[in-house]
Amino acid sequence: MSMSVGSDSGEEDAVMSEINTTPLVDIMLVLLIIFLITSPVVLKLQKIALPSETNQALKPKPTTVNIVVNKEGDMYWNQTRLNDTTELFEFLKKEAVKMPQPEVHVRGDQQTRYEFIGKVMFTAQRAGIQKVGFITEPPDKTGGTR
Repeated sequence: MSMSVGSDSGEEDAVMSEINTTPLVDIMLVLLIIFLITSPVVLKLQKIALPSETNQALKPKPTTVNIVVNKEGDMYWNQTRLNDTTELFEFLKKEAVKMPQPEVHVRGDQQTRYEFIGKVMFTAQRAGIQKVGFITEPPDKTGGTR
């Protein structure tokens, strides 16, 4: 006859498979506090004079130059009509020496002959302009035709 002391005795003998991390966390926090308190004393930091802050002016962004060419070949410099490519060359020559050099945006009418656009590009190249871009209308996002 075996006697059973209690019905719970089988449960008490089961091995606990979970690790209790609470003491580990407590020890780590105590060590962290000790480290934070004692590190300035142990290091004995040298006294140095740090450089003071100075503000420097930012480089200005270059303005863009808009040249519009309509279907008759008339050229416009930022809404001012130009008589010929010689006048355009004089304007572009002044812009080419600026630092940073502005971009030239050419807006050509859809019906404009390539000859007129080519003259503007050639004049910009002669004046020393490095960046010439073409402005186009973005495609319709709805997918429909106009």
